[in-house]
Amino acid sequence: MVRESHQNRELGTCPREIPSFHSHFTTLTITREPRSKHRAKDGAVGTSQGCATTTITTMLFEPDRDGQTPQVVVLVGAPGMGKTTMVRKVMVEWGEGTLHTHFDFVFCIDCKAIDLPMEASMADLVSQCCPGLQVPAGKILDDQKKILFIFDGFEALGFSLVQPKAELSSDPREVKPLELTLMSLLKKTLLPKASLLITMRPVALGSLRQCLKGEYYVEILGFSAARRKEYFHRYFENPNKADMAFRFARGNEILYSLCVIPVMSWTTCTVLEQELCGKKNLLECSKTTTGMIMFYLSQILKHGDRDNPQVLQQFLLQLCSLAAEGIWKHKVLFEEKEIKDCGLDQPGLLPFFLNERIPREGEDHESVYAFTHLHLQEFFAAMFYVLEDDGEMDSSLGKLEKDVNKLLESYNKSRKDLNVTVRFLFGLVSQKSIEYMDKTIGCRISPRAREELLEWLQGRHRGVSHPGQALKVSEMDTFHFLFEMNEKSFTESALGHFTDLDLQETKLTLYDQMALSFCIQHWTGLGCITLKGCSFQWQDPEAEPDASVPCSGISGAGGRPGALVVRRREELPCPIHLLCRALRHRDSALQVLRLQWCQLSESCCAELAALLAEHPGLARLELADSSLGDSGVRLLCEGLRTPGCRLRILRLRYSRITSACCEDIAAVLSTNTCLEELDLSFSEGLRDAGVELLCEGLQNCACPLQTLRLGSCQLLGTCCQALTASLLQGPRLTCLDLSDNELGAHGILQLCLQLRHPACPLQSLGLSTDGFSQELLQELDALRALQPTLKIANLLEHDVPQAGAMARLPCNRGLLPEGRKSLPSFRTPPLL
Repeated sequence: MVRESHQNRELGTCPREIPSFHSHFTTLTITREPRSKHRAKDGAVGTSQGCATTTITTMLFEPDRDGQTPQVVVLVGAPGMGKTTMVRKVMVEWGEGTLHTHFDFVFCIDCKAIDLPMEASMADLVSQCCPGLQVPAGKILDDQKKILFIFDGFEALGFSLVQPKAELSSDPREVKPLELTLMSLLKKTLLPKASLLITMRPVALGSLRQCLKGEYYVEILGFSAARRKEYFHRYFENPNKADMAFRFARGNEILYSLCVIPVMSWTTCTVLEQELCGKKNLLECSKTTTGMIMFYLSQILKHGDRDNPQVLQQFLLQLCSLAAEGIWKHKVLFEEKEIKDCGLDQPGLLPFFLNERIPREGEDHESVYAFTHLHLQEFFAAMFYVLEDDGEMDSSLGKLEKDVNKLLESYNKSRKDLNVTVRFLFGLVSQKSIEYMDKTIGCRISPRAREELLEWLQGRHRGVSHPGQALKVSEMDTFHFLFEMNEKSFTESALGHFTDLDLQETKLTLYDQMALSFCIQHWTGLGCITLKGCSFQWQDPEAEPDASVPCSGISGAGGRPGALVVRRREELPCPIHLLCRALRHRDSALQVLRLQWCQLSESCCAELAALLAEHPGLARLELADSSLGDSGVRLLCEGLRTPGCRLRILRLRYSRITSACCEDIAAVLSTNTCLEELDLSFSEGLRDAGVELLCEGLQNCACPLQTLRLGSCQLLGTCCQALTASLLQGPRLTCLDLSDNELGAHGILQLCLQLRHPACPLQSLGLSTDGFSQELLQELDALRALQPTLKIANLLEHDVPQAGAMARLPCNRGLLPEGRKSLPSFRTPPLL
């Protein structure tokens, strides 16, 4: 057992030293209670509704809170939950003298692999388990309290466990049919003081429970959130790779939820390790959730009966029909009669997919079944629509029609709970999935659903666009569906008719960003991106920035109990790295990029600057509530000054800049030859000193600037002289917005005087006239009469953010309590 526990992993992982069993073992979450209490309290083993306690293997045969030491422990868990691993943990640590030292002998019988005789005594079984024993088996069995028998995978024996009591044995040397010998051990007529540890799947628990007395049930619930993270760090030697792999899984809610199953965590780590071989990161990982589950299925079916593929095909058809009916009817528990009516009562296959759940005390004792995980039920429900058969399947739940369009339309209208099923549907009809399922699992997937999926995607967004408006995609799930299929040509066809991407109030995990990036790279007609109120998340939101990873406190777990592995967290890219990288591909047609209320920071400006320099087609960049600050805008200006930049409109609203960066902006005005509009509205740190610096750049302006917006920048009027000079000496400004500023009477009169000049090109002047004196109003009326084409009004554009974004601004300007747009009322009437 110790030698087997040190076997290397399969599937061509990166070459390295074989890890020790201890360094790899991660504690599982289990429930441990006597059967009678467990049933009375939470219904049954397998319900996972009771008081789950995180327990380690050292507690299996220790006294409970009532002081009673169990003799029989039944370890229950679905396939892949870690039953065999826990058995190996018991054996290895007992052999090292650190666990269950009160046992002198531990005999482990692998019921899935051992070749047992038709007839045997208990002494024969002991000799067969350990052929090299120096002590006669009969002498070993004399001291019963010192013996532990482990039966791993008990359901594989296939015994009925219903035997007449009179035929049971009490002599360990008596040869009897194997079923009677084992039944005697379970019923305690044979070696009544010996201890038993039995592992089995929930589907086989019903018959066993009738044979046992005084047993404790220990149910494996899988990995908790903390243990999932620990497992990833134990699996990977490199902490940076562990970080990347865990962030990838954590960002994918479906995959992360499935990783509660230990073998799914192993599957994920194995696949991601293959991706990391030869790569530095997982940002271009091509492995989808569907692909992970297919690989998982291929692993758990390795031990199943694969000699008859027709039987497996028919079983899967019925299983998928059951899963689909359950998804449609919000049903996750299935009665035993339904299982039999569907033809699923096949002991060689059923335990891989469904768990038996025992009813509560006082209820009908007919068993009920559930899929190992809800997402697996959703996966099989999606398979129902694409597996090749005669088109319809009969099940105990009724006749379910294979109508992909019905599924898609129901999801579109009201059944948002079908999201995961629809996502798997896209993943299953990819060419890679079709080939993998046929070759590895033996299932034939029909590709005919691809056209229906394509038509649905194209139609769902057309329906929400108004006539004459740009066709836009505004649902994040569309990108996940396309990413799950992961085919360039299909993505190009699905998005080819659309020009705009518009997402609002969306928290974009790393996996969301990967899906978005994949689609943007293959969206040749994408001309405009608007992300409003979105956030870009790169690490586990529950993790501390520099948190150390705790090791297991189990004795012998690779260090002292409770030890911490302190390491340096890898440097994370800036939040919009994936977005900008996708936009820099050579076929990008993007012209407009809006990032509003997206909580961007200074670190994003280097990426945006590179995008400006490398993307000559980008004509409009709008940033708001970005907290860029002076240093961020300086970085942005480097991109604006590059010869490759062809930006025409730049909006930096609410960017929290001050006069300190205005020299850099002025340098842009002096060198950039394309900029037509500059919007610095709501930059309250700009002040008059900053505007005066800008005016120096305007007087030597190389760009065809026509619009300058300086609304709500707390200007007091001392900059008006520099502004009036720029109106004639600088570019031909047609729009100057000074709304919501306290310019004072003197500053306004300076502007009016300059605007009277016949050569002044200005057509729109933004002023807030609330509180103006009668004399000032008359002066403006006289100006209008002289320049009838000149518009004088409040030009401030109120792009109102949501409440959360508003709270991040330096002051809540521009909103009344009811959310109505307005100007603040802090000003006092100026005097002439």
